[in-house]
Amino acid sequence: METLHSHHHLLSPPSPQQSPPPHLSRSASHHTPTTTTTAAPPPPPSASPAPSQIHHPLSPLTLRRRRPDYIPNRISDPNYVRIFDTTLRDGEQSPGATLTSKEKLDIARQLAKLGVDIIEAGFPAASKDDFEAVKTISETVGNAVDENGYVPVICGLSRCNKKDIQTAWEAVRYAKRPRIHTFIATSDIHLEYKLKKSKQEVIEIARSMVRFARSLGCDDVEFSPEDAGRSEREFLYEILGEVIKAGATTLNIPDTVGITLPSEFGQLIADLKANTPGIENVVISTHCQNDLGLSTANTLSGAHAGARQVEVTINGIGERAGNASLEEVVMAIKCRGDHVLGGLFTGIDTRHIVMTSKMVEDYTGMQTQPHKAIVGANAFAHESGIHQDGMLKHKGTYEIICPEEIGLERSNDAGIVLGKLSGRHALKDRLTELGYVLDDEQLSTIFWRFKSVAEQKKVQLIVLCSLVDPESY
Repeated sequence: METLHSHHHLLSPPSPQQSPPPHLSRSASHHTPTTTTTAAPPPPPSASPAPSQIHHPLSPLTLRRRRPDYIPNRISDPNYVRIFDTTLRDGEQSPGATLTSKEKLDIARQLAKLGVDIIEAGFPAASKDDFEAVKTISETVGNAVDENGYVPVICGLSRCNKKDIQTAWEAVRYAKRPRIHTFIATSDIHLEYKLKKSKQEVIEIARSMVRFARSLGCDDVEFSPEDAGRSEREFLYEILGEVIKAGATTLNIPDTVGITLPSEFGQLIADLKANTPGIENVVISTHCQNDLGLSTANTLSGAHAGARQVEVTINGIGERAGNASLEEVVMAIKCRGDHVLGGLFTGIDTRHIVMTSKMVEDYTGMQTQPHKAIVGANAFAHESGIHQDGMLKHKGTYEIICPEEIGLERSNDAGIVLGKLSGRHALKDRLTELGYVLDDEQLSTIFWRFKSVAEQKKVQLIVLCSLVDPESY
C-alpha cells in the first residue's frame, strides 16, 4: 500500500477494512446585553481528568457526531464548531505557494472529502485565473454531496467595494451554498495609514457593502474587521452591530498580525459576544495568524470563549508565519473537546488528514517541518531509549493520538527509530522482528557495537544486520 507521507517513513495509510464507521458532528449561542461590559473570561479548564478518561491512542476510532443542518447565521448544536478552510486563499498567499487551477480543484475536492464546512476557494477579483478557479470549484465541488449528505459552502473573498463583491458573487453563485466574505480594516494604524478614512466612513462602507452583497441574492455573507486584534473594542462593537443589521450572517474576528496571546484573544471574543448588538443572530468566527507561534492556541481560546467557526489552513500555511493549522485545531478539539473545551466537536473525518496534508505539501512546494504536530515526519517516531521502552510496553505511554485516526498505520510495531539514544529493549525488539534470536550475552555484545556505530551515523537496516552477522555482510 502506498505511503502517504514520504517523510512519514514509519507509517502508511490504513487498508480500507480498517476504516472506522462514518463520523457525525456540532456551534454557538450568544446573548446581547444593553450596556458595554467586560465579559467574564471563559471559566478555566477544570482539573484534567485521569489518563484513563482522556482520549486514548489504543481506543477504537471514535465515531463523529452528527453535523447539524446548515443554516448560515446559526448552528443548532451549541457545541458544533464549523471548520472554514482558507488554504486556497490565505494559504496560497504563502510566498512561492502558487497553485494552478487544476491543483486548486484537486485540493477543493480533497477538502470536501475531509469534511470541511466552508471552503474559501479564492479571491475572485484578484485575477481572471482566480475567478475561473473559484467558479469551477463552485460548479463542481459546491454541488457534490458527500457520503453523509453534506455539500460544502463555497466562499469567495472580496474587499468592501461593489466591484469586488459583484465579482465574488459571479464566481460563487453556482454553488448550492454560496458565501461572500467581505472585509475592511478597523485598527487605528490601518485607518490612518492605509485607508485614510474616519471610523464613521468605515462603518458606512461596511454597512452598505454588506447590504449590497445581500441585495445580489446571497443569503450567506461573512464580514471581517481586518486587524481586529489591534482595534478599539467600542469601535468593533459599533461596526459589527451595524453589519449585523445590514444582513451579515458570520462575523469573523481576525488577529491579522498574530499579536494577541490566548488569554487576550479569548477575552476579545467574550467581550464581543457580551457587547455587540444582535450578536445572538450570527455565528462568531476566528482567524488567527501565527506571527508569535500562537495561532492554534488563540483559535482554541476563541472557540472556548464562544466562537463557533474557526478559519484554518492545511499545514498552517499562509501569509508570513502562516495560519492556525487545521490538523492541530481539529485534533486538539477531538482529543480535549469533551474534557476541557465544554464538549466542542467538528465534522472533520480525520482519517483524511494525512492525505490532504501531503497533497497540499506536494502542490504548493511548502515542505512540512519534521517536528510539525500531527503531520510531521517525527510526529509518531521515537528514538530515545526511555521512550522506546515505554512504547514497546504500552503505546499510550508516549502517544495521545492513534495514528490510524489521521489516516496512517505503522509499518513497524511502535514507531521505533534506532539511533544513538536507543536502548537494549528497542534493539532487541527490532532484531526479533528481523528473525534473530539472541541470548543476553549476544545481545549485550551487539548492543555495544550498535551504540558505537550509531554515535557516528544513521543505522541503516543492512548495517544493523551486519552487526549481528558480520560474515554475511
